[in-house]
Amino acid sequence: MSDYDDEELDDLDLDSDEDVDDGVDEDDYDDDFDDEDIEDATDEDLDFIVAAYREDGNPVVVALDLAMANDLDELINHLRRLPGDAGAIGMLSLVDEVFVLVRVRGAVVQVFLSDVTAGLDWPIARDILDYLGVDEVPESDDEEEVEPAGDSEILRDLGVGDFDLEQLAEDFDIPSSEALLQVADRIGFGPHVRACVEEEFGD
Repeated sequence: MSDYDDEELDDLDLDSDEDVDDGVDEDDYDDDFDDEDIEDATDEDLDFIVAAYREDGNPVVVALDLAMANDLDELINHLRRLPGDAGAIGMLSLVDEVFVLVRVRGAVVQVFLSDVTAGLDWPIARDILDYLGVDEVPESDDEEEVEPAGDSEILRDLGVGDFDLEQLAEDFDIPSSEALLQVADRIGFGPHVRACVEEEFGD
């Protein structure tokens, strides 16, 4: 039996929502990126997404699903499962304007985004900024100015230094798909990436 009489229950005002603590701190979800929704990239937006790795020393390149072009965690998990001798590299190009590199070697994950402002338009770019701890996309008054984000030394041991990668990201005359193909050439995957892209993503 309850220890409260009817008058005491009325005083408790159990139906009121004003003093109810649901255990959720709204500040925990204070994220500048949550203010607006971003639509997933579609097949029409996607130039290509591939994974490159070496198995028994031989280069292997495989096409990846569109879903991985919209979800960094899914892309990382897939790259981690590939049987690469030294990990695997994910290469993604969208609308010939932005490219993404993700390299996974065991527990080590490196990411590179060619243009930080892509976080306003593409889920994968926003995921990368979240992963890097970037709270908001820096504003720029110069539409011709590009600011890459992430680890520009992601491919240094394979022959592409930070200067080279940043130069490709900042060159407006080079479509992002071509920039990635140039990267693939420099790290020894060029012909295999080109063949995969032509077969799986060609018009």
